[in-house]
Amino acid sequence: MIQRNAIRSWLSLGSRVEALLIGEEEGMNQVAQEIGVRCLPEVARNELGTPLVSSIFALARENSSSPLLMYTNADMLFLPDLLSAAERVWAQAERFLIVGRRWDLDISQPLDFSSGWAPRLQEMVRRAGSLHQPAGSDYFVFPADQYSDLPDFTIGRSGWDNWMIFDARRRKIPVVDASRAITVVHQEHDYAHLPGGRPHHGHPESLRNLDLAGGREVIFRLEDADWELAADRLARKGFLDWRYPRRWEADLIARLGPGRASVLVRMAFQPVETLRHFLRLPPRKARHISTSNEVRLEPRKKP
Repeated sequence: MIQRNAIRSWLSLGSRVEALLIGEEEGMNQVAQEIGVRCLPEVARNELGTPLVSSIFALARENSSSPLLMYTNADMLFLPDLLSAAERVWAQAERFLIVGRRWDLDISQPLDFSSGWAPRLQEMVRRAGSLHQPAGSDYFVFPADQYSDLPDFTIGRSGWDNWMIFDARRRKIPVVDASRAITVVHQEHDYAHLPGGRPHHGHPESLRNLDLAGGREVIFRLEDADWELAADRLARKGFLDWRYPRRWEADLIARLGPGRASVLVRMAFQPVETLRHFLRLPPRKARHISTSNEVRLEPRKKP
């Protein structure tokens, strides 16, 4: 039900959007035919059968003529502001990576995508949604020719989404926080689809992703985006929009890249977390910090 809701929300964005389902999980092809989307089952996998991010991106490029691609999971709902936001960024930057925070919402039944569906969904989020902390990234929008050389990350595990943000910063590609421009809704669910029914943090494949990324130092988060989409223009994040130490730390690591120098930078800026890592203690729970970029659900002007 969650996946059908998500796919139908994508298709409801109009004829300019093409949805591709990549994988061969049970029932996937049947649902693709039922809803009317293309299914690409020939995704490369690792020795445990987990799909590779590099193969997913390559299949999307090969099977789409669109100049822009978006990766997202099949539990995410999108509203029409996705298209207008992507177009505004594309008009102002040749290369970019769009990311943003999500709203979490419990949905227990199929959604109605008849006329007026977007305002109805936005009202549901306004009444019952909760804004997720700026941790994991649930969607990426980028020009189709970017990310043609990804390491062999496995999907659904930690690390690869953080690497996407780090890699763009490393290459001086604007990482655009579109949280105030794009309403993204995550349908809440359990983790029965993962090994042991638990979140993927600490899973061996997540640790492998971390090694491929270059280590804990390159775990960049949404707060490390250096641009934002506010009103109708791209703007570099102001000095007061970030916590000062993290801003300096991220800038240095982006310049230095993976390696001993970045390890020393992280040790200098985060001595307690570094010690916890070497003692094999879990990271401290992230503390939400309000900024001038706090997301609000407000009526938006039509593009």
